[in-house]
Amino acid sequence: MNLNMRRLMAAALPLAAVATMVVLAAQESGPQPSCKMCPGTYVPNEEIQAYVKRAIANQLTDQQVRQVDIGKVNVAVAVVHRGKINDPNATVAEHDLVSEVYHVISGSATLVLGPDLVGKERRPADLATVRLLNGPGNNAKAIRNGVAHQIKAGDVVIIPAGTGHQFTRIDDHVTYLMIRVDPDKVTPHKTEADSKKDLQTDGRTTAGGGRGAATDPRR
Repeated sequence: MNLNMRRLMAAALPLAAVATMVVLAAQESGPQPSCKMCPGTYVPNEEIQAYVKRAIANQLTDQQVRQVDIGKVNVAVAVVHRGKINDPNATVAEHDLVSEVYHVISGSATLVLGPDLVGKERRPADLATVRLLNGPGNNAKAIRNGVAHQIKAGDVVIIPAGTGHQFTRIDDHVTYLMIRVDPDKVTPHKTEADSKKDLQTDGRTTAGGGRGAATDPRR
């Protein structure tokens, strides 16, 4: 290797180092995880079934299992169990800030969905459902131009915040896993330890609705 070649290589080394630094800086300034170094959350089926069992035994409807901060939003896992009804004028529920996803575990029902609510009535702020489960919202008398869906085990339903939902018929029961998406973080966290502590009680003060709950069973 001649002298000129050595000089060219020596000059190129600092440039290569600078180029590497530029690439690394670009990588660091790119998209970053919205939940930095956050752990995952595992909920065993045995815990879900414990909530189902308590719902049936104590006539409870909606029970939060977890509420987790994943960075930009809170995500909750709940279990809901509803008994037999046949009421075309059943109360409509709507949540202003929290969206919900249902995955039906067992049973079947007629569920009416739609955003145009008739006869809205604000939910009291002190209800367990508002404070602990799904934040502020309304009840209503009906859904104008609502769409009825026949839901059964295995089905999934997505209910955006602001969309009314109304169970008008349940043949025997419907039990579903609910995922709540809370971007405004209006409801409190619930950890594994909180869940274990809750399951040691009858659930009356933490459940939303049901004849065994401490709040109005129609809500």
